[in-house]
Amino acid sequence: MLARLDRAREQMSPAARLHLDYLDAWQTAYSGDHAKATPMLRQIIDQSTDRVLRLRATATLVNLLGAGRHYEEAFVRLDDLIAALPAVEDPRARFQALAEASQLMTAAGQYDLAADYADRAVAVADTPTTTCKSHVVGLHALYKAGKLDPNDERVVQWVAECQKAGEVLAANELRADIADFAIRNGHALDAISLLEHYYGSVLRDAQPMQTAQYDALLARAHWEAGDVVLAERYALAAIRTSVAGEFSEPLVSATETAYLVARKRGDWRAATGWLERHAEADKGHLDDVSARALAYQIVKQQLAASRNETDTLDKQNQILHLQREADQHEAQTNRLYLLLSLTVTAAIVLWLIRTRRSQQRFMRMARHDSLTGISNRQHFVDQCTAALVEGSRSAEPIALVLFDLDHFKQINDTHGHAEGDWVLLRVAAECRDHLRDTDVFGRLGGEEFAVLLRATTATQAMECAERMRAAIGAPSEEHRTIARATASFGVASTTLFGYDLDRLLMKADEAMYAAKAGGRDRVVQAR
Repeated sequence: MLARLDRAREQMSPAARLHLDYLDAWQTAYSGDHAKATPMLRQIIDQSTDRVLRLRATATLVNLLGAGRHYEEAFVRLDDLIAALPAVEDPRARFQALAEASQLMTAAGQYDLAADYADRAVAVADTPTTTCKSHVVGLHALYKAGKLDPNDERVVQWVAECQKAGEVLAANELRADIADFAIRNGHALDAISLLEHYYGSVLRDAQPMQTAQYDALLARAHWEAGDVVLAERYALAAIRTSVAGEFSEPLVSATETAYLVARKRGDWRAATGWLERHAEADKGHLDDVSARALAYQIVKQQLAASRNETDTLDKQNQILHLQREADQHEAQTNRLYLLLSLTVTAAIVLWLIRTRRSQQRFMRMARHDSLTGISNRQHFVDQCTAALVEGSRSAEPIALVLFDLDHFKQINDTHGHAEGDWVLLRVAAECRDHLRDTDVFGRLGGEEFAVLLRATTATQAMECAERMRAAIGAPSEEHRTIARATASFGVASTTLFGYDLDRLLMKADEAMYAAKAGGRDRVVQAR
């Protein structure tokens, strides 16, 4: 249909041509070519005088800027989008703007705001289609925030409502959350049954991001179910389907599954290659998560600064007005002028101090794990890389210790996630007691931790790891928890494996899995 309309372009009015340009840009974005669609949308926003078309083009652009990691512009455009809403009465355009706002806030980790925008989208939805999509983005935000069990009756209801409205794409979004929850809770076969039943409809919709999501979930589920062949097939499909240039969650998951399959088969060359690709994708995705949160806060600060500047100019205008009336009350006006000037200056200085403190706090948030306060994965990798480069110049012995809590899922299942969080806090605190200021301590994700020990031989690293292992497993009066935790440790030294961080991580990971295979709650040195 678009091809037929394009052939009739010359007979259209300028406004109709811009509307056709928007449809072409939307279709280009849907097919996964975000780099081509983005300038098309910018041109429509600049040229169109139609408020509805500009709102819809801006909403679509916000989606693509977020997907393309242009976060600061995405949040600036979002501010423009929300500011333009009161002037637009078209309910479908308003729905689109609010739904895109909800999705961008979900990506930025601002789940409460995302749910609020979704509720506003529900309020303006006037068709079964828009009502379905509004509920889907809201339920997805609640799931990502950890506030919704996908087996909740609301999820079941809106899967059925979306299917009834012909919005299969939206229904399949919720099914993906249901499958992800099932896999995380040890019900891989249930996830496979659900995903394979609707896999054909996903392929028919041909939306690259959703197709990659389903392939990655099927790969994880088959791996958990022990089917290595299908796990590899779906992992490779997810990697092929992922949108070029984006480090998405499906790409991170699929490269990890491909690495696990290759390692299980003993194909260490392939395993190393997939481990490198997974590390790159995981780093890119973690960078994206931090960048999204940081960009949101930066733009928020910039907008606040702009408003403060306007307030300051308003106050200066008031001062000038007072000066014009100073003929009869010169002395009184001068005192008032001085007082107001000091007030404005104090307000500006206070704002600058608060802004600087906020920026420092956001930088710390971007580098440290929000639960334990130790380095997050990206900051840990950056610190280790610098330390290894420096150590290689002086042939300094350095050791990497990798450890993972044993049966941590059972702790969460038995005692609840709150107790699981207390266990992680206790582990971090106990280990810090046995580390030096020069050591690098980080949480790589979930229940997995790592330590880089400077100026430390393999023997000394084994002794340090043993002390941490004993401290984790022993009762503690200072760090009280209900559940008892143990950990399996793997140790790799630069003396044997050189100063390449990826190689040290891989060898320490192998040793850690050997510790688990040997009965857990022990330390194994990589050989």
